[in-house]
Amino acid sequence: MPFKKLHPTIKEKLTEMEITTPTPLQTKAIPAIKSGANVFCTAPKGSGKTTTLILTTLHKLKFESVGEAPRAIVLVEDKDRALELQEAFASYMSYNAMRVYAGYDQLHVDVQKSEIFMGVDILIATPKSLNKLFLANGVGTSQLMILSIDDADFLMQKTSFDAVMAISQNIKKCQYVLYSEKMNPKIKRFENYFMEYAKHLNG
Repeated sequence: MPFKKLHPTIKEKLTEMEITTPTPLQTKAIPAIKSGANVFCTAPKGSGKTTTLILTTLHKLKFESVGEAPRAIVLVEDKDRALELQEAFASYMSYNAMRVYAGYDQLHVDVQKSEIFMGVDILIATPKSLNKLFLANGVGTSQLMILSIDDADFLMQKTSFDAVMAISQNIKKCQYVLYSEKMNPKIKRFENYFMEYAKHLNG
């Protein structure tokens, strides 16, 4: 069972939330992501993609706060989704010192830069806002372990797709996990750039 091999604190939280049975996607995806592989997770709404993203990110970071630079980055479509996902992470992190920060296009890059400088473990951002942070030397990637893309169908938009390609150029090495409802040729192109040898999982 995928949940049984997660960090003990995560298992306690799942028990509190009365989440006991993984979805078919989670049964496949959690072990694959824990292995360190690059992964494409393709499944319809309601299949547990967001929960998988949260659980595997917290497990990867060992449910602890370390250093100042982000060890996990999650790319999202817009401000609403950034704040929604930040709240979803928080629901698993009661009384925990881990720091989750949401950046988005409407927030000035200097504000984001100064707040991130205070220390962050998980950075949630839109591709555009993360690119601006890179250009302003506002975020380091030396400690980055995993980059996830939430509901990646929005990358059909050229500006978002190009931004992700630019972001990958600023990262030397990390694990990439992409979640989407459907696999399409544009998203699959990432396999030729930064998602080498990726596993394709359907839920």
